[in-house]
Amino acid sequence: MYNALIVDEDKQEPLLYRKHAKYFLQFLNLLPARLASHDSTRGSIAFFAVCGLDILNSLDMLKDHTRDGIIDWIYGGQVIPDKNGLQCGGFQGSRALKILSDDEVLQANAKCYQWGHLAMTYTGIATLATLGDDLSRIDRKAIVDGVAAVQRPDGSFSASVEGNEHDMRFVYCAAAICAMLDYWGDVDKEKMADYIIKSIRYDYGVSQHFEAESHGGTTFCAIAALNLSGQLDKLSESTIEGIKRWLIFRQIDGFQGRPNKPVDTCYSFWIGASLQILNGFHLTDFDANRKFIMSTQDSIVGGFAKWPSSCTDPFHTYFGLCGLSFIDEPGLSEVMPSLNISVRVYKRLKEIHEKWRTENVDSLTTTSH
Repeated sequence: MYNALIVDEDKQEPLLYRKHAKYFLQFLNLLPARLASHDSTRGSIAFFAVCGLDILNSLDMLKDHTRDGIIDWIYGGQVIPDKNGLQCGGFQGSRALKILSDDEVLQANAKCYQWGHLAMTYTGIATLATLGDDLSRIDRKAIVDGVAAVQRPDGSFSASVEGNEHDMRFVYCAAAICAMLDYWGDVDKEKMADYIIKSIRYDYGVSQHFEAESHGGTTFCAIAALNLSGQLDKLSESTIEGIKRWLIFRQIDGFQGRPNKPVDTCYSFWIGASLQILNGFHLTDFDANRKFIMSTQDSIVGGFAKWPSSCTDPFHTYFGLCGLSFIDEPGLSEVMPSLNISVRVYKRLKEIHEKWRTENVDSLTTTSH
């Protein structure tokens, strides 16, 4: 009897693939009341759900009309500057500011409040690519011009032209957008790298902004942005080793985002992806990592939570699955760490890039005009 109990304790908890896939599907059909305050960032929720289905190899659960509807909905949030130049290119997170009216004055006034948001633009493009769209309706130049327009003198980026916060999160979004569109335009990559390097702290973690506390999420944003812009070699070998050490020390069983903080499911991606980029993930404890992630799995409704016995959400569910992919969980797609999409979608993006280059598109614009 005693030996049987030992065997049961050692048995790995199974990953509930189908249940998690159904969990994601419900967020694509109806936004729960508890997430109503996130209406303006619906694009990010769609990203977690669609890309989560991709990691689960379950995109075939989306009917063709649903897939096409999501693609059209995302394109409906694309902002293309008019001849007056009052707008800034990119994607919005919802259609809340798309005024449907025949009143031209009302329409003109509404346009003053329509501009791209870097996080919504990143998630929008990534979702389109994951759904198999050829990105032919994207105005690459308008979007990257919009990215350049929100770069600050210190090299950081604001979320939008209205100002907002400017920190490492939007540095990452800017780099990811340009990498996915294979076009950097007037974005100053060197100044961006300088901002990142100046944000490396005494302990080798990277802060959200100058002289702030080192953080696992912003360390990923910094490392990934350097990688995507081809500037990782600007870090010395000793600095890279210091960053790897800081990252590895974030593992307790799962990973924490900062010293003396509790572990959290999403850091299995933020820390794990950073170590993947720096070729240090093999130095972590895979079994302990999996055990913590699985302790946050909801076996009734599906999904993963921030902590055990907490409420699940699409954010932690997606990043929990990415963390499991990093440790080679059977049945999951491989994740391309710096772009935070599957390797399958990344390869397809490279094919689209090659097509753009072959076509030698001079203006970088599309039929969206």
